[in-house]
Amino acid sequence: MSGIVVVAENGKGRYQQAITAGQHQLIADEPASMGGADAGPAPFDFIMSGLGACTSMTLRMYAERKGLALTRVSVALSHEKVEIDGVTRDRINRSITLEGELNDDQRQRLLEIANKCPVHRALSQSMVLACELTTR
Repeated sequence: MSGIVVVAENGKGRYQQAITAGQHQLIADEPASMGGADAGPAPFDFIMSGLGACTSMTLRMYAERKGLALTRVSVALSHEKVEIDGVTRDRINRSITLEGELNDDQRQRLLEIANKCPVHRALSQSMVLACELTTR
């Protein structure tokens, strides 16, 4: 399971954020069209990256366990706002490319498994988000 991720302004741009996730250092920013410097992925890019990575990893693990001839997984994602029943919602579109000698049944099963990756489950269910304010 994941540890603590720390995000803080880095002082290098209007919206730039320094992200520390374990031993990894990342930068988040908004694109120029939103007033940022485009120095790193935007927040929704990180959400999509997490979903895409989890999808690909989950499919790789399943294929290895089942001995499937899956040679490569690629996941392309996009984000849009859509109206559903009069309410504007966020929608992530995910397109999965599977390479290898797979039959139709195996491909269909891999699609089902993709929808069971932990990040997909968390995002598609009612996630509980807790927030508290701390002071220094």
